[in-house]
Amino acid sequence: QLQLVESGGGLVQPGGSLRLSCAASGFTLDAFAIGWFRQAPGKEREGVSCISRIGSITNAADSVKGRFTITRDNAKNTVFLQMNRLKPEDTAVYYCAATQGYCNFLPRYDYWGQGTQVTVSS
Repeated sequence: QLQLVESGGGLVQPGGSLRLSCAASGFTLDAFAIGWFRQAPGKEREGVSCISRIGSITNAADSVKGRFTITRDNAKNTVFLQMNRLKPEDTAVYYCAATQGYCNFLPRYDYWGQGTQVTVSS
């Protein structure tokens, strides 16, 4: 069974950091570009960051540039999202997704995880 599983979410104070992980089972991630998306209550799902198959290309939304970093370890079949200097407006459910296409922010990926909650609050 093809599956993506996110982990690492939680409650953090403004200015804090979290590291999200996206682990794949049933398939190898190195055949896919990976995207991180998030969805806050009452808002549409938005792209946060993405990374190409071998990690040579990354992209980030303007709202997270300079704060979030996406990396991948294909040997561990895992993609990471390091989130620093978190703000209350980063509060959302974060999803990772895999596409056989290119790194992009359109929510038309082939496989999705179940999401992990990130809450930034004092």
